[in-house]
Amino acid sequence: MRQLAIRLLLFGLAASLPLIFVVLPIGTFLVLSFFHMENNQIVYAFGISNYVNFFRSWTYLGTFLGTLWLCMQVMLICMALGYPIAWFVWRRAGTLRYFLLLLTVLPLFMSYIVKLYTIRSVLGLNGLLNQTLMGLGLLDKPSLLFLFNQHAVLGTMSVLYLPFAILPIFLTLERIPAILLDASRDLGASPWSTFRHIVFPLALPGTVAGALFTFVLALGDFVTPQMVGGTTGFTFGRVIWSQFGLAYNWPFGAAMAAILLLTAFIIIILAGYSASRQRV
Repeated sequence: MRQLAIRLLLFGLAASLPLIFVVLPIGTFLVLSFFHMENNQIVYAFGISNYVNFFRSWTYLGTFLGTLWLCMQVMLICMALGYPIAWFVWRRAGTLRYFLLLLTVLPLFMSYIVKLYTIRSVLGLNGLLNQTLMGLGLLDKPSLLFLFNQHAVLGTMSVLYLPFAILPIFLTLERIPAILLDASRDLGASPWSTFRHIVFPLALPGTVAGALFTFVLALGDFVTPQMVGGTTGFTFGRVIWSQFGLAYNWPFGAAMAAILLLTAFIIIILAGYSASRQRV
């Protein structure tokens, strides 16, 4: 009986941490989203006016849809680059494989702000890219094409989140038994047939995880658009940040944050369902 009480106490302590630091704050945001602002004061009266205003305003709705499209592009770029890189690293032998893996995930150990400033130093007017193109004679003067626009946001996000696509794909590839690949080769299957019928289905969970990581991380990012997007790189994350940091309309910002959270949940559920169907 005493051991049972101790186990229940330990379980309660462990469960209280995510309850206090995750569930409770999210619940507070959800409740706050049903209030509204009047004369710069929060009116604690339940209603759905914030959600109605969001869907009635094309400015907010259009920014939200544009952000979804941007995140989809980031995900596709990361998967198109991440899968071949993970495959290449996986096919190396011995310690070389893990050395290359360390190089691919090394950016994860760096400060996010440092990486952003590094990319800005490359894309800026006096950056490496402009100077290289001018040195090759392709540009007469520095161009603003590479910074402070939506393309800069897309490229920067793709670079920053690429390791999040590589790592889960590599981990699932590494779990594929080598005997399956040997058997496929002994039976005369071509490399493409082996990849299609063995490698890709077995690596699908990691592929889905990598796609979800890049999409969801890009969905909530507001620092990158602010640093490299300028006035034309506005995303939904920046809109939410502005409601809390500039407009001080916390209920409306909470409503948009709830919409973002719900969207992420729906995408995760649909991706998990699709992956399970593929495995069946």
